Amino acid sequence: MVTSVTNLSRSGLYDWMAQRVSAVVLAAYFIFLIGYLVANPGIDYTQWHGLFANNWMRIFSLLAMVALGAHAWVGMWTISTDYLTHMALGKSATAVRFLFQAVCGVAMFAYFVWGVQILWGI
Repeated sequence: MVTSVTNLSRSGLYDWMAQRVSAVVLAAYFIFLIGYLVANPGIDYTQWHGLFANNWMRIFSLLAMVALGAHAWVGMWTISTDYLTHMALGKSATAVRFLFQAVCGVAMFAYFVWGVQILWGI
């Protein structure tokens, strides 16, 4: 049996569940935001700032950012293992796949840290 050290949980079932749970969290977050924008059609900076000044909204946003990171990682890992193969790239496939996954991981981490700084005003 081949195990990969770069997938999220080292199990296809757990990756599948992470993908589904994170999709539900993201859907709930964006449905809430769309509903808020529809309910407040003339929203200005003060109202928007007031919404994100609430700790529950910051925590909900942080949960959405974690879900986005997990969702993106599982998706990009799947793409890299499905399409960056030895048949497609030859002998350099492992190096290309590792580089691709490393760039994706660094980018996701940077976006997460940036989001936390924006959200919590650090």
